[in-house]
Amino acid sequence: MTLSDTGWLAQAPFYLDADARAWVEHTRDAMSLDDKVAQLFVLISRGYEAEEQDWIKRLRPGGITRFFGPDGADERSRLAAMQADAAIPLLVSADLEGSRMSLPFGTQVPNPLALAAIDDEATTREISRIMVEEARAIGVNWSFTPVIDINAAFRSAIVATRGFGSDVEVIERHALAQIDEFQKLNIAATVKHWPGEGFDDRDQHLVTTINPLSMEDWEAHFGRLYRAAIKSGVLSVMSAHIALPAYVRSLDPDAGIEAFRPASVSKRLNVDLLRGELGFNGLIVSDATEMAGLGSWMPLRQGKVEIIKNGCDMILFSRTPEEDIAAVKDAVERGEITRERLEDAITRILALKAALGLHISCGPDAAYQLAAPEAKTVANAAIKRAPTLVKDTQKLVPISPAKHKRVLLFSGGIVSPLHGAPAPMALPDLLRMRGFEVSIYEPGMAVTRDAFDLVLYVFGEETLLTRGRIFLDWAKVGGEFAASMQRYWHEIPTAIISFGYPYYLYDAPRVPTYINAYCTLDEMQLAVVDLLMGEGMFNSNNPVEPFCGLEDARY
Repeated sequence: MTLSDTGWLAQAPFYLDADARAWVEHTRDAMSLDDKVAQLFVLISRGYEAEEQDWIKRLRPGGITRFFGPDGADERSRLAAMQADAAIPLLVSADLEGSRMSLPFGTQVPNPLALAAIDDEATTREISRIMVEEARAIGVNWSFTPVIDINAAFRSAIVATRGFGSDVEVIERHALAQIDEFQKLNIAATVKHWPGEGFDDRDQHLVTTINPLSMEDWEAHFGRLYRAAIKSGVLSVMSAHIALPAYVRSLDPDAGIEAFRPASVSKRLNVDLLRGELGFNGLIVSDATEMAGLGSWMPLRQGKVEIIKNGCDMILFSRTPEEDIAAVKDAVERGEITRERLEDAITRILALKAALGLHISCGPDAAYQLAAPEAKTVANAAIKRAPTLVKDTQKLVPISPAKHKRVLLFSGGIVSPLHGAPAPMALPDLLRMRGFEVSIYEPGMAVTRDAFDLVLYVFGEETLLTRGRIFLDWAKVGGEFAASMQRYWHEIPTAIISFGYPYYLYDAPRVPTYINAYCTLDEMQLAVVDLLMGEGMFNSNNPVEPFCGLEDARY
């Protein structure tokens, strides 16, 4: 292909007609160098002041990622104003991952792991359609989903609830269903995190993680998933701060430290493997560039240059965009980033915008509404199908106020680094509304059969960013040294309920009843209360291996 001939944009995944290709060519050729460099950036937008809107207008980025407030009408008008200010339509991105990443003013929907537990493609399509319609309603046109990482390392705090479990076949089916639903309604889907996360139990926010698979195993796992997504026509791929040493060594057995270069700044992984061997012709966006997975490898400002130089088309986020834009422009002027590489990136950015019809209409879509009653009905029905009764050796379920009146609840609340201090669980009040007397554990409290009829350990930790591990911290739960070693289930019926991370059996293999409920939404907590009381049947499907390889945890 040549840059002067955009006929290749008529092919997958853009499928641009002659008018759209003409718009790409005309727009690209009319842009100054400053305009082109600015288009390479996707900047964070989270403020509400007029100054932020002026700032976005002045910087002229190719896209923004909006962190939304609670007022949907205000967000819709804000995005419409930003698009009106933009000489070239903005890509407006969000992480449509469900659960606590649902739009705060929209329908609260289950996350990918809950959908994998349900394992019904029709349900995944319904939930995906709700997400994309509500995103279109406010002006979002690009989602950084689906996650096609594999939940292989149970200690991983970064995959867990964000992906569709550990079975490659299940991940493929649900990811392809989501891609199809998103792109039918003109929201670009993005598969991530290239070249594949989940076999390293660390977090690329904190360290460059390693995909340790041989190329034969990689092809059977991530190769299969990425090839399927590319064949389906996915419009973008997110290149992450993850290394794939087996591929680099297949090209250079003596690569040394270069075998561990993050994909986001690796020409071999972005150009040779993703574009060359897998045939991906769409847009490659880096993962967030302020992560230590990149910053521990090289200075962040140079990282912005290396991202474009090594095959990514867009740079995700910048703490100092004026300086970073200047650094990338300087790299182009010095020839470190070739003009051909810059033109290729700009062509793909504009092609993505044209594929979404942004050159024709780029504002919110009035055909869709937020939090429609029928959407809530669909979402709540799906949520109730998700909770998995992993084991119940004491035959606790169903519970009732007649048998389990006095409940002692251990909980640290809902933990999320993106949302500040832990939020309280709705579960205690939901149980009280059903006739239970609920006490919240405090350190020093006497826990005896005379005082309580049921003990519940309730955890609300979905996949966390910037936290190396999620685990059952008995010392924190008990609040004191002696209490950390107490186990009450020999005298009092006891259950652990996880509204998130699905692997607490590793730290509590002998607990007699264990439930995975996958996400922390109030609607999920209500569903679990209903199921605990026998109003419906618990799911029996495990989308991951919840026993963590421990045989005794099954009993």
